[in-house]
Amino acid sequence: MTHLMSSLSEFQIFLLLTIIKVAVVLVITLTAVAYTVLLERKLIGRMQNRWGPSRTGPFGLLQPLADGIKLFLKEDLTPLLVERPLFLAAPIIALTCALISISVVPFGGLQTIPIRGGGRFQLFEVADVNIGLLIILGITSIGVYGIALSGWSSNNKYALLGSLRATAQVISYELALGLSLVGVVLRAGSLSLRQIVNSQASHGALSWNILGGCQIFAFFIYLMAAYAETNRSPFDLPEAESELVAGYHTEYSSMKFAMFFMAEYANMITVSCVATLLFFGGASSPFGHLFPDFGGSVVQAILPIFWFVFKIFCFLFLYIWVRSTLPRFRYDQLMSFGWKFLLPLAMLNIIGTSLALAFHG
Repeated sequence: MTHLMSSLSEFQIFLLLTIIKVAVVLVITLTAVAYTVLLERKLIGRMQNRWGPSRTGPFGLLQPLADGIKLFLKEDLTPLLVERPLFLAAPIIALTCALISISVVPFGGLQTIPIRGGGRFQLFEVADVNIGLLIILGITSIGVYGIALSGWSSNNKYALLGSLRATAQVISYELALGLSLVGVVLRAGSLSLRQIVNSQASHGALSWNILGGCQIFAFFIYLMAAYAETNRSPFDLPEAESELVAGYHTEYSSMKFAMFFMAEYANMITVSCVATLLFFGGASSPFGHLFPDFGGSVVQAILPIFWFVFKIFCFLFLYIWVRSTLPRFRYDQLMSFGWKFLLPLAMLNIIGTSLALAFHG
């Protein structure tokens, strides 16, 4: 390996390390998706006074593997009258957009390793770009095309209604979601996720945007809009089982159905990552610099990852808790809540943040 590295140019080394990092992040993300499903089934089971998965492996830990094998081996049925190219492309679009968003998320500290030529290689971020937030918003917006195409190409009235609902819902709540983040961008003065995290790292939790930045209303708007964007309860109207069978993936089976399922949970993880980065200091400690650094360089590298994962876990727990507790909105209530409440509140938050920055500036 050392001989191979010595024979490569700086660009080739950078490309090789990036491919390895992408593969590692992809494996970790897909594993997290699988075990988020298990976590949801176990937690909802406990909240409803039942066990949940418990017999496949110790504590049911092999249940995601069993589910994956089952979905992979099931017969892949394609109805006769579907628009086949779009029918096949829809789940690929949904899953691809859900996974690409992770590429700009800084999930650890600033540790780098030197490479030949004097360059530095960032360990805990696939791509450090100065418009990371804009990229995430753009990619997640494209993801709705997978849902829209799946409903239209299925030649099924339930799937079409589900995809139309999803499209209208995403457009409606995307406005509030984007506007809720403007206050955070104004305070940080950057669209770079790394810069936004660094602006919250000085005094621990007191520097986080939700507390020190007075963006608690923005966080509430973001959270509600994110639930609607990911089609999760109580905003899961596009796949309302009591009305639309299974919504936009009614005609899907086997791994194509699994891809939609994985995309939903990958989007949940992405939403949790963005909330952690923008409102809760990312990988920074809630204690700031109150305690001196302890341990070696390995401990100092692992601690930011621990805080980041812990915060994401808290958001995923909240997702699951809300699903097991709140009933589904009526569709007119869902649209009214987005247009008549969240959108005006997001605009007021922008005005208030701008005035506060102008006054203190």
